Amino acid sequence: MADYERMKEVILTGRVEEISGLVKQALGQGTNPQDIIGQGLIAGMDEVGVRFKNGDIYIPEVLVSAKTMHIGMEILRPLLSKGEARSMGTVILGTVKGDLHDIGKNLVGIMLEGAGFEVIDLGVDQSPEKFVEAARKKEAQVIALSALLTTTMGEMAKVITALKTAGLREQVIVMVGGAPLNEKFASTIGADGYAPDAGSAVEKLKKMIQRN
Repeated sequence: MADYERMKEVILTGRVEEISGLVKQALGQGTNPQDIIGQGLIAGMDEVGVRFKNGDIYIPEVLVSAKTMHIGMEILRPLLSKGEARSMGTVILGTVKGDLHDIGKNLVGIMLEGAGFEVIDLGVDQSPEKFVEAARKKEAQVIALSALLTTTMGEMAKVITALKTAGLREQVIVMVGGAPLNEKFASTIGADGYAPDAGSAVEKLKKMIQRN
């Protein structure tokens, strides 16, 4: 039987050199690749998210844990059939037009991937049209918008307007985040949710996806 607890501990502590052996050992024992992902890799990153949110670990530790998880995923991904390669949902992620900040966005992307979401990161300085185009092309369930400047916060409302114009607003969850934002602002522009940090973003999106 696969040692999921050890696998989670290796993810949590970022022991990059050990994860390949654990994953290959589990496969050698006949363990389903999807179970290794869910009960080992993602479960480990879930704990990383909790500890990061609580302030017990910091960005460098999260990055090493994410690297460890991705090494395990590289081994398992070719073994998954299309039917097995299920995800929590597809997220279009990006920083809005006029804003070049990406540290927070990148961290959210890492945490969402660790939680089992497929993340399409558009990068920084993205127009409303780019978000709409990506959401339609990828049939996304979520659009996650980031802004760190008060001068670019208004671009988030433009993305929501563009989604309405394109007839996609009812099909996607819109999550917003960034230092100058708050719940009131998110509600005012018609977003579905606001997250003050990466850990909260993952928790909220999981609940929203499950409700939908």
